[in-house]
Amino acid sequence: MKKLYFLLIINILISCKKESPKAPVKTVTPPAIILTDERKVQIDTATINAFKSETLKQFYHSSENKTVWGNLKKRTFVLSLLKKSDELGLNPDDYKSSTLEKFEKRISELKDSELATYDILLTYNFELYLSHLYKGKLDPKKLYTNWDLEEKTFDVNNVLVKAFNENKLDSISEHCQSKAEPYKQLLEALTIINTFPDDTDIGNIPSPDKVKISLNDTSSSLINIKKRLLFWKDMSGKSDSLTKKYDQKTFDAVKRFQERHGLAADGVIGAGTINALNFSKQKRKEQIIANLERWRWYNNELSESYFIINIPDYSLNVVENQDTTLVRNVVVGTSKRRTPIITSKLRSVVFNPTWTVPPTILKEDVVPAMKRNRNYLAKKNITIYDSAGKVVDPKAWNENNPGKYRYVQSPGYNNSLGLMKIMFPNHHSVYLHDTNHRNYFGRNNRSLSSGCVRIENPLEVAEHILDDSESYTKDKIDTIIASKKTTYVKINKKYALYQWYWTAWSKKNQLIFRADIYNLDSDLYAKLRE
Repeated sequence: MKKLYFLLIINILISCKKESPKAPVKTVTPPAIILTDERKVQIDTATINAFKSETLKQFYHSSENKTVWGNLKKRTFVLSLLKKSDELGLNPDDYKSSTLEKFEKRISELKDSELATYDILLTYNFELYLSHLYKGKLDPKKLYTNWDLEEKTFDVNNVLVKAFNENKLDSISEHCQSKAEPYKQLLEALTIINTFPDDTDIGNIPSPDKVKISLNDTSSSLINIKKRLLFWKDMSGKSDSLTKKYDQKTFDAVKRFQERHGLAADGVIGAGTINALNFSKQKRKEQIIANLERWRWYNNELSESYFIINIPDYSLNVVENQDTTLVRNVVVGTSKRRTPIITSKLRSVVFNPTWTVPPTILKEDVVPAMKRNRNYLAKKNITIYDSAGKVVDPKAWNENNPGKYRYVQSPGYNNSLGLMKIMFPNHHSVYLHDTNHRNYFGRNNRSLSSGCVRIENPLEVAEHILDDSESYTKDKIDTIIASKKTTYVKINKKYALYQWYWTAWSKKNQLIFRADIYNLDSDLYAKLRE
């Protein structure tokens, strides 16, 4: 009867979990667990099997199905990590922190069957915590169709048993986390935002009396605008003597705020600035937590040389031997035609590329334009080919079956891909490339492409990564471009490509945010807390 009772308790404790460690395709038996002289009891295998976790079975197989957490120091350290997991953006409730602490308070009174239950729950939840730290709580492939990331595998048993046996549990949390600088900046951002007081007394800022508020204007909205600037420490002073006048001090504070949020730092208060000011402390904290989860999906360690693109920041950084060697503005996909999140490797540079119209652009842009004007493609230097590779006269083009043709734009300065593209393996038919809309790089909002990433001054990027002082100098690249001949060049140096998405970080003890251009943050946070 007692056995049935404890199995019932276990089922209740694990049934409300949204996930459990999944059985790996190939199980690896961890090394034997070194047990100490503290109290330990034999565990009934039925109690372990109730968790339906192959990982848990393997763990206790290494202890010959005996309890392992008899050491008070080890046990309380694990409990402490789970209790303060919110400091890493995790949720202590996911690891039954309160339930485990109740067991701990009764540790000296626990019967053998209760001690076995406590031991298993501690292992189960600690391994869940470590797994969440390493690869996140959620699976991006189940959330998004356009995320093409390397799958992360994690032998949690081996990591835990090794740390357990070597008395290195104090470093296990750090060991499981990303070593990338943006991840560390996010952890720092979470620490920083937790130092801010409650802000529920600051009201929402209504739309300003004018469309935009400029220096020396007067507006009733400025009272709460100034309160927000004081709260976020972009402005110093006291909140009891605020006026409706847009003075120089506030103007300078607004520019600082705008710069931290990736807005045009012109001091003019428009809709974008108002929207950013209206984010509460709680919403910004949720944004940071969502980004921490996202970074746990990414590689824990980055390659020696890599391109890293932050889509909402519209930026590309080339990093070699931990040194940023090149920085470029980029244009990314619109919210309707999003740039996919990709981890890949650069393969080749193509000078004077042709451009084949992809299906989405054909359907949504080209076909409607051709129906209005049969000379539309000719004006853009795009040739129509039939399935046999023969040129089709635009007048003979069948508008009722446009998908049976290929539409190819000739190389040149006005080609949609510009003068070059960089190719890399992916499932989305996207590239890094030049553009025929070079004026876009001067804009603040650069979510303007059909999915590919467009690079500012791309020929300089090509010269840098080809790194050939004989064959691909600036002059020789210019000669290739002038020939208008499509030329493929292999990239000999190994560059990883990280085309990723994050909207929050910290820098020099300041919080940095970007607009969530694909509206991913709030939904992700909600799923994390389900």
